Amino acid sequence: MSKIIAIANQKGGVGKTTTCVNLAAYLALMNKRTLLVDIDPQGNASSGLGIEKRNLKHAVYSLLCGEAKPSEVTLRTSVEKLDIIPSNIDLAGAEVELVSAQSREKVLKNALNPLRNIYDYILIDCPPSLGLLTVNALTAADSILIPIQGEFFALEGLSQLMNTIKLAKKYLNPPLEVEGVVLTMFDPRSNLANSVTEEILKFFGKKVFRTRIPRNVRLGEAPSYGMPVVQFDPKCSGSLAYKALAEEFLARNNVTDYHRITNMNALKRRA
Repeated sequence: MSKIIAIANQKGGVGKTTTCVNLAAYLALMNKRTLLVDIDPQGNASSGLGIEKRNLKHAVYSLLCGEAKPSEVTLRTSVEKLDIIPSNIDLAGAEVELVSAQSREKVLKNALNPLRNIYDYILIDCPPSLGLLTVNALTAADSILIPIQGEFFALEGLSQLMNTIKLAKKYLNPPLEVEGVVLTMFDPRSNLANSVTEEILKFFGKKVFRTRIPRNVRLGEAPSYGMPVVQFDPKCSGSLAYKALAEEFLARNNVTDYHRITNMNALKRRA
């Protein structure tokens, strides 16, 4: 059965979609059957994987409204073993329509249940808000991955996000856990970035991934070509960072391997 991870942060511009697209691509390249579910009405994850949103007959909106089955909205991408349920502007009105739906917080969960035996990992790219679509993602997910930019404003609203997760755990999805926190757009030369990192480490402790995603022009350029950075420029610093993040992510999901890899890395540093 697959593990479902919601990638969420109500603050925009923190690298949420970039993280979702590139982590998903690397998981697929590491032989994991992966599905990316785009529930952001902007559909940036979809266009970032080369999907022509204007030409879609069905998208995630059709799935949430019961107009289409999962098999009818799932598309293959150019990355082997990576599929996507795309989004387009039709999703913009979904939150209003879901308000009157029965068990409105569980619509996405019920829609994804038939896919759990098909994929190893299902990543959900959430909109930059804490509205009903994000609540649906938190209800459907086993864990949440939080990208945080290494700047002061990234800390603002963090308590609101954690409170939403707390409420989701209490009322909708008790097993929900924080998968981890990823520091994005990180500049180690910045005193501010290092100060913010210290605060995040105090708050989340070992939940913070050791891998930092640097500021990298190629990460910003890749979506305009409709491909993840591993296809666009596999040797750039951004691509190598997401490769390391995927490896760390997989290691964390296997405790034995995680400690073995951690020990190996420690030995290499000493050498």
